[in-house]
Order: sequence, then C-alpha cells, then structure tokens
Amino acid sequence: MTPRAFVVLAPLCALLAGYVVGAAPVHPLAPSHHPGAMMATITAGPKRGELTLELPPVDLAPGAAMDEPASVAEFPVSGAIYAFRADVIDERGQELPMDLLHHVNVMNPAERELFLPISRRILAAGRETGAVHFPWILFGAPVRAGERILANAMVHNPTATTYRGVRVRMVLSYVPEGRPWPLFPVLPWQLDVAFPVGDKSFDLPPGRSERSYEASPAVEGKLLVIGGHMHEYGRTIELWDATTGQLLWHGEPGPAPRGEPSAVPLSKLYSLNGIGLGITPAHRYRVRVIYENPTGRTISAGGMGVVGGLFMPQRDAVWPKTDPGDSLYQQDLRHFMGAAGSMAPMH
Repeated sequence: MTPRAFVVLAPLCALLAGYVVGAAPVHPLAPSHHPGAMMATITAGPKRGELTLELPPVDLAPGAAMDEPASVAEFPVSGAIYAFRADVIDERGQELPMDLLHHVNVMNPAERELFLPISRRILAAGRETGAVHFPWILFGAPVRAGERILANAMVHNPTATTYRGVRVRMVLSYVPEGRPWPLFPVLPWQLDVAFPVGDKSFDLPPGRSERSYEASPAVEGKLLVIGGHMHEYGRTIELWDATTGQLLWHGEPGPAPRGEPSAVPLSKLYSLNGIGLGITPAHRYRVRVIYENPTGRTISAGGMGVVGGLFMPQRDAVWPKTDPGDSLYQQDLRHFMGAAGSMAPMH
C-alpha cells in the first residue's frame, strides 16, 4: 500500500460531532447527518442466514490502483457472523478476478480495538485471504440490527482492460439472534508492527531487518485463532508475552508467487483439551516480524507485519467504548476515511 495524502471529509466532521459530550443522542453514523457520505449496503442474501455487504462502484483504468473512500452501512439484523468471503464484481454483476482486490476493511467507530483506543475492526480480507469459516456452533462475532459501520477497500488493475462499475462485495454467513448457538461470542483482533495508526506498510531496508510493537489488551480473555500477514521477503512473524519473555506463537509464510503477499496459515488455539490462550491487561504483548531483503536496495512500502484472529473476552468483561477526544482515535479515523477516491498508478 502506497502512502496517501489524507483529508478530513465533511462526513467525518459530522461523524465526530455526533460523539461530542452533550450533543443530541443521535447515532454518529446516521446517514441523514452527513448526506455527502458514500453509502454501502448490507442486504439479506438469497440464502437464509446470509448477508451481502457491497461498496459503491468505481471505474478502474488499466494499470491504476484506487483507495476508495470509506462508506457507511448498517446491519439490518442481529446475529453472530461465523464465515465470510470477499468478491469483486462489475457493473453487470459478473465476478471479476480476485487479482483486482488488494484489501477490504470494515470497522465499528463506536467500539475500540483490543490493543489500542482506536475504532474496532470487524472484518478484513485480501486477495490471498480466501473464504474464512469457523465452526458455527462454537464461535460467532455478534452484530446488532441498526449497528452502523464504516467500510473501505483498495482495488488495483494489473491488466490492460478497463473495468467499469467495479464493486467490492463481502458475503457474510451468520446465525440469527435467539439461537442457543454459537456457544462462544468472539471478536476479531489485530496487532501490527506499524501501530499505533496509519498505513501498516513500511519501507523495507536491504538485508536482514526486524520491527516490533508492544501493547496491552483492554480486557482479559483468550486468543482462539491467530494468523499473520507479511509482504515478500518476510521470514517469520511472532507474538510474545513481553512481560514474561515467553514466545506465544510463531508463524512463517506459506508459498506465494513472486511479488505477491504471503499469507501465514491460521493456528487454532482450541481443542478438546482446552480453549484459547489467555491474555491479560496486566501484561504487554509484542508482535515481531523479521525480513530478509536480498535486493540490495530499500523497497518503498515493502514491509508489513500483522497478526490477528479471534478473541473471546472473559464472560464478565465489559467491552470499552471509544473516546472521541483521544488523539489516536481521531488520527485513525481520519486515516480510515481516506482521500476521496485517490487514484494512483500501480508500482
């Protein structure tokens, strides 16, 4: 991901105004309060227990990459998401090659992340992610009817064809509210070496290098699933308990074509013998990534190191809300809102 110049959009100002102490008790993402905002849709799919999140269409010229501005959408039902996949379609609804998708991110600006006081990420996918599916009877990420989210995506076109009306779509499988399952409510979590805010990518120097970041979780609970993401030349990515010095997880990239992102296989931290790896706010945790760049030159935005997965809060834990006055929260929200459809040539 290349660096971008960011602007505070009018919709962002309206969004933040909704959080001001003493303001009218209107949801900060109410569409009527920032009519200039782009709108995504979340609709019931053709199958029962399926939702479709679809971002606004964009035209994509040959060799171009586009960071789409964030869009607002609202969940129409309550339930628990247990699976999702990302698609790219054209103006006729035909599926396009997944090579066009760099990433799509979905967040809830009213709730904070596990490791930082920024907006909580709900879903994320890239062309290397594939479909994500967890046992529906065991785990599900709760969503509420009327819950408003922000979604953005980056698309790029490595072909000589112009694509019109390109839309990024996420298909979500969920268990409706009121069922006795899933047994364990879970939340997505992430921690990356480029925290606290901004692009996750960084310039990669030649030779061996490493980068890390430490933080403490907001609440106590257990990590149930963990995986990672690196760019080309990434060798290992790890999660440490920095307080005790214990290595909690070690990941290495799977095979990938030259120049393509390397997905680190997911590790399931649950079995018949036990569920999850406990973490606590009393400890600090470190994500660490190691690269070996053999090119002899610095690669612009050539590094990335992200770990993430599913987190199960302790049953009596109260998930904290975001603080709109926090500077990190404001920086992160401005970054996520992005430039109004910034277009750049592919590198």
